[in-house]
Amino acid sequence: MSAKNSSAKRVAKFKNLDSKTQELLREAVEARNFAYCPYSKFQVGASVLCDDGTIYRGCNIENSAYTVGICAERTALAKAISEGKQRFKTVAVIGYQEKFFTTPCGACRQFMSEFGNISVYIAKPELDDVLVTDLEELLPHQFQTMSNHTF
Repeated sequence: MSAKNSSAKRVAKFKNLDSKTQELLREAVEARNFAYCPYSKFQVGASVLCDDGTIYRGCNIENSAYTVGICAERTALAKAISEGKQRFKTVAVIGYQEKFFTTPCGACRQFMSEFGNISVYIAKPELDDVLVTDLEELLPHQFQTMSNHTF
């Protein structure tokens, strides 16, 4: 990690995170258990913490027509948005790769950027090491329009 990136992105121990972030990560692990992924067999769970403290979670949902599936992050945010929430503090993402953190895909990064610079916590299901970052770090030059929210 370069010195430029060290302030926005770091690996932290789960046990050292605040209790709300730990809860958010646990919710993402639970959501991962409901993933519908008969094709890739790659389960992903996500949860989103709204400004009012509400947590919504989601899992990836695949389809035989691959492009109409939906990622866990967008599922969680869509559930929150459909309940009237539009201000988000944090997103947690749980996937499983032996050597890497499962970061949000480009479509999810752009989707989330519509709602501001959200903190992002990424871990594996065993919740040991957690990658701590934010959307500006993950998507530094996101598409912007006059309608994008500024929080």
